[in-house]
Amino acid sequence: DLEDELAQLYARWFMSGAALNDLDLGPSRHGLVFKTREADGEQFIYVVDPARQVMAAYIVLNRLVEVNRRADKHLRSPHAKVAQAYRRLGITSRIYRWWLDAGRNLMSGERQSPHAHQMWMSLARDYALAYVRLQDKQVLAVGDHAPESVVSSLGTRMVLLGRGCDVRQFAAD
Repeated sequence: DLEDELAQLYARWFMSGAALNDLDLGPSRHGLVFKTREADGEQFIYVVDPARQVMAAYIVLNRLVEVNRRADKHLRSPHAKVAQAYRRLGITSRIYRWWLDAGRNLMSGERQSPHAHQMWMSLARDYALAYVRLQDKQVLAVGDHAPESVVSSLGTRMVLLGRGCDVRQFAAD
């Protein structure tokens, strides 16, 4: 159960006094606090509602085992868990924008929920979106548009390019 998982994370990271860094995303309309830690090249973001003393969301920007070292330097795959009461508040897109504005890229997973896909398409209005294909740990550029038959294949992923980033930084020639 998602609510139990978030409660356990809250107890582990906040009630224990663990050292987490503040993530300054500016003031939150909902009074939420953003904390972060990095481990093994992965970024963990915890979103807390201090008024209710609960974790509202947990976002991990994962490394990808499917890519080579060159691409690993440039790509992270996000995975977000947001408590029901905190959905549709823009938490995930706010964190993704923070990541992308810092000149870092996000790669979709093999499958996205309809809500995640809708958010990525919304972000693509402000950030370049590229399609890539993964093959033998290589990232192969498909382009900024792809036919549905290519998009729906398991090896095809979407990449939101961060500010100043280009597919050529991580794609095979």
